[in-house]
Amino acid sequence: MSTALSKNEGVPYRPKAGEIPTAPGVYRFLDADGRVLYVGKAKNLRARLSNYFAPLSSLHERTRRMVLSAASVEWTVVASDVEALNLEITWINELKPPFNVRFKDDKSYPYLVVTLADEAPRAMVSRKRGIPGARYFGPYPKMWAVTDMLEILIKLFPIRTCKDSDYRRAMATGKPCFAGQIGRCFGPCSGKVTIEGHRANVDRFVAFMQNQDPRIMRDLEREMRGAAEVQDYETAARKRDQLQAATAFFEKSAVVLGDRVDLDVFGIEHDELAAAVHLFMVRGGRIRGERSWTVDKELDVPLGELIGFVVENAYGDDLTSAREVVVPELPDDAEALETWLGGLAGRNVRVRVAQRGAKAQLLATATQNAKQALMLYKTRRSADFTTRSQALEDIQEALGMAEAPLRIECFDVSHLSGTNIVASMVVFEDGLARKDEYRRFTIPSSTDDTDSIRQVLTRRLAYLARPEVDATSGDLRTGGDDEAPVGGDSEVPVGGSSEVPDAAVTPERRRKFAYRPNLLVVDGGRPQVAAAARALEESGVQGIYLCGIAKRLEEIWTPDADFPVILPRNSDALFLFQRIRDEAHRFAITHQRQRRKRDIGTVLSEVPGLGPARVKELLRHFGSVRRLRAASLSDIAEVKGIGPTLAATVHTHLHADGVSAPR
Repeated sequence: MSTALSKNEGVPYRPKAGEIPTAPGVYRFLDADGRVLYVGKAKNLRARLSNYFAPLSSLHERTRRMVLSAASVEWTVVASDVEALNLEITWINELKPPFNVRFKDDKSYPYLVVTLADEAPRAMVSRKRGIPGARYFGPYPKMWAVTDMLEILIKLFPIRTCKDSDYRRAMATGKPCFAGQIGRCFGPCSGKVTIEGHRANVDRFVAFMQNQDPRIMRDLEREMRGAAEVQDYETAARKRDQLQAATAFFEKSAVVLGDRVDLDVFGIEHDELAAAVHLFMVRGGRIRGERSWTVDKELDVPLGELIGFVVENAYGDDLTSAREVVVPELPDDAEALETWLGGLAGRNVRVRVAQRGAKAQLLATATQNAKQALMLYKTRRSADFTTRSQALEDIQEALGMAEAPLRIECFDVSHLSGTNIVASMVVFEDGLARKDEYRRFTIPSSTDDTDSIRQVLTRRLAYLARPEVDATSGDLRTGGDDEAPVGGDSEVPVGGSSEVPDAAVTPERRRKFAYRPNLLVVDGGRPQVAAAARALEESGVQGIYLCGIAKRLEEIWTPDADFPVILPRNSDALFLFQRIRDEAHRFAITHQRQRRKRDIGTVLSEVPGLGPARVKELLRHFGSVRRLRAASLSDIAEVKGIGPTLAATVHTHLHADGVSAPR
């Protein structure tokens, strides 16, 4: 992760702020040899890491020394800050980063300890190891983390927490210790439980810490409801508090699986040209390591085939597979893959898809990290000046252009079963997106996608048919009041006329469709390119090149060509084409959905007796007009505020008017 910094106050490996996610996660500083120097967690990775890259003179001496000793920084995204805490615990224990250890008071970690050898076992937090007969859980990286966990667990399993001296004094005098008097200790000295009963509570506490079975929440809820039904409200309230404590505990233990769980979890995100993989290695129920890598795809293979390729390559070196491998989708040769993995590991290995539970959550976290890795890979590849220059030169050569396409405009059409037809125009200059010059088009009517493409190109090219030259700058400018700039994703009303007004050219009008493109790109194959070529020819505009990119094989079509241009799948030129096409598609579909949502509300608001509140309630209940149209009269009548009479009116209106159902 490298980028330029200020001359005297920065480090060369600082990532750009936009590259760092704002999600919770764990970050690691590494030296030039790849050794982890420091592990930390953050609720917001971008905000936390920016603190380390402040001017060096403002940093604490130890922090400054760590930042200067490091050569890179990496991060792992998780679903919540609690998961970040658990992952930080695991990696600090496994990696023992030198800068983490030096921040500890006594260079040791706190544990949750249960003194099983005592008459009345006690739960406490301690850094001391080797207490005779004690059971240890942990360690934890911070004292507050284990203290907070103990506070929750004592509500769930009330056992003794007071000091031994306080316990002996209380038992001798018959008066509860101070902690017992204020409800923070639940030992035998409180008079509420016998020594045998307390021992049973301790056994349940230890068993729960070993297994951490979430079914306890179901049992507590059942007991709470049972107590409430017989009007034992005191017991019901106690079970309610225990249920809340159990829920809070499992939220803090989302990353931790059972003690005997050994598995490898593969999260994969891919597109036509590249794939990112994130692997979590779980041993003994905790994440013991991870690997992340990105590869260029020579072939656009389906996910199942890609997974087989990824798993085979992941275990092609010294890495030994776990007893279970979790993947997003089973490959076709899953049985053969299991046999191969079993031969490597010397035991049976199962390849499976996690559908629910903790393993599915961990798979979702791994997939989230893979998505982040792929996005970062594409962003960096697009942002690199040398890479962009090479991509533009390759496009120039592939299309036979006289010069590199420094300005590219790409068009895409989106509609819903022939209704709400819209189009987008995205602009890339020097290989980078210019969102301030994006445009949106509304198409009143069209016969098909090719006709829509022709209409949009005709309207856009009309601004180049009567060019004006700005006397102050010499730039080629155009006048007109057609589609206005949208500045990214904001929506503005647009007109359908393709006529260019004869009004005087003003500075305001010069900003609209201001620059002449070198290359026009349409999303589609030969038919779409042919329609765009007709619009270009009819406009009379000369010197603009045209092509289309067909998604199925990522092939480039040019006008009047019998065969497409095939770019190498790992080429920077194809990567840039793909990014431009995907951005145009995203921009078009966003506009189309916004119009659809507005139109759906309009349709429902026309139903007699259906006000804004009821329209909102119907959409919230059914989610879409398609589901509402498919619903029966009784289903509609069950919605809050909708009775049988109004339900019949809604049903009749939707079916009579033939409202289009969103797909």
